[in-house]
Amino acid sequence: VQLQASGGGLVQPGGSLRLSCAASGLTFSRYCMAWFRQTPGKEREFVAAISRSGGGRSYADSVKGRLTISRDNAKNTVYLQMNSLSPEDTAAYYCAAADVASLNLVRSHENEYVYWGQGTLVTVSS
Repeated sequence: VQLQASGGGLVQPGGSLRLSCAASGLTFSRYCMAWFRQTPGKEREFVAAISRSGGGRSYADSVKGRLTISRDNAKNTVYLQMNSLSPEDTAAYYCAAADVASLNLVRSHENEYVYWGQGTLVTVSS
């Protein structure tokens, strides 16, 4: 199983980025997908998750209204559209996959995710 995250980079405050995570080696539509992030010296934190069907979504309070998670099961890819970015969003962003039975169930706890990508760095700075 491989989760390949991409799309990170340097962006000015108020700017936008779109992260992608391409999955291989698993039946993508069987997995709830999520994004987590981590900064040096801090624990990894939940950002957003999307159910197998795409019909269920969950967001951390700090990103609601600014970040949007989506998925394309035909392309085995999950996305994170990031708008109105602030320096507090600077972090390494990781995608993750959780094996769930329900089509619409969303998981938000790190220990429920079994597969992890390598991370992509987002830096928000002027």
